[in-house]
Amino acid sequence: MEHKYEIIIYWSQEDEAFIAEVPELAGCMADGDTHKEALENVQVIIDEWLETAKLKNRPIPKSKGKLMYA
Repeated sequence: MEHKYEIIIYWSQEDEAFIAEVPELAGCMADGDTHKEALENVQVIIDEWLETAKLKNRPIPKSKGKLMYA
């Protein structure tokens, strides 16, 4: 499924992998050997995160688009 949540991708020297993180969904992240693989993996994790939230009747944050940090 296509989602509109912001995804931040960065290289983790410690993990020796690209990390894709979804700041609006607490704890939602995935890794991969390439940017593309990390992005594909995090799409699966987003689906699982949302499915779990629905099953447990937890609130699902609405996508805010680009987040701004100071």
